Amino acid sequence: MLELLDEVGSLSPEEKDDLIHDEADGDDTVLPQRYDITSYGIDFDVRGLVQRLEEGDIVIPEWQRQYVWNFKQASGFIESLLLGLPIPGIFLGRYPSGELYVIDGHQRLRTLQFFYNGEFVISHPSPRSRPFRLEGVLERFEGLSFAELVDSARRDLNNSLIHATVVRQDAPADDDTSMYQIFKRLNSGGNKVTPQEIRCAVYQGRLIDRLKLLNDNPSWRKIIGRPSLRLKDQEMILRFFAMWKRGDQYTKPMVEFLNLFTQAHVNPQDEWLAELSDLFGVTVEAFAGALDRPFRLRGGRIVNVAVFDSMAFGLAKRISEHGVPSFSEIAAIHNELIGNDEYVEVATGGTSDENSVRERLRIATEAFKDA
Repeated sequence: MLELLDEVGSLSPEEKDDLIHDEADGDDTVLPQRYDITSYGIDFDVRGLVQRLEEGDIVIPEWQRQYVWNFKQASGFIESLLLGLPIPGIFLGRYPSGELYVIDGHQRLRTLQFFYNGEFVISHPSPRSRPFRLEGVLERFEGLSFAELVDSARRDLNNSLIHATVVRQDAPADDDTSMYQIFKRLNSGGNKVTPQEIRCAVYQGRLIDRLKLLNDNPSWRKIIGRPSLRLKDQEMILRFFAMWKRGDQYTKPMVEFLNLFTQAHVNPQDEWLAELSDLFGVTVEAFAGALDRPFRLRGGRIVNVAVFDSMAFGLAKRISEHGVPSFSEIAAIHNELIGNDEYVEVATGGTSDENSVRERLRIATEAFKDA
């Protein structure tokens, strides 16, 4: 029997927080891919940048909206612009709908927006705000808000230029996964971004919006617990969608499989979304009704994502063909699978390998087929 990776002490800080374990998160497979990227530069004046932010022509992805600069850092950034000092440029991508989105430069752009609006907003650990008057800067700027700057200083700030690099993938032509890779590498320091956070930035659309909506399903919350700070629960719903639609075409790594699926279905048809949403809802309601703590190995606290993706697929297959079995049948099959050495092996080791994925889907499907 494999040693089960379902102990709190063996998990990363993020996994301990979310109580979700996905071995595929550690899959660092190098993609056999070369990209052709076109990038071009634009010099935005500061006033124009702020206006574009206010009007939604430049979008800061939702997961990035936690602002972390302190007041002194923000004041120093504004002072640099007032003094004509060079500052780092920003990186932008472009959604198919035309809006630009921020890949790198969130703190700088939010700081400008706050200063122009006159209010410094702090979201963590609790929402609060204060008037934005410069602090710890040269005496002639100390204590001034944007509205209180002398006319010449305000004009200098308005006309200051910030260089933006806008990136676009030219090849391969059938996907735009380089945007994911760029985002990941430019945001890899400190509190590293997760794959689902990047997808929410790069592939914003109706699919991502639906994942957020389904994440509030009461049965889902009963199963998973509190919402994941790093969006792992939303990624699990995406994984259910992807396995249902393309599980027979799966190739590793899991991260890229989910990226390509998301990219292909950014704005799907209503019927497509309704079909998957209804199937997900019925499936998780059945598991929540049948078991107090499904998808945990040997009664542990941690949700095993590989157990979830395979069991959810198996039960969904049964539901789509014959309807919902009784709760007692669901519980019995769930517990039988948890005690099946062959199943546990492909749900705990090499979980993103093609053979492991195929085998656990097959075993779970066969188990639920005759319920």
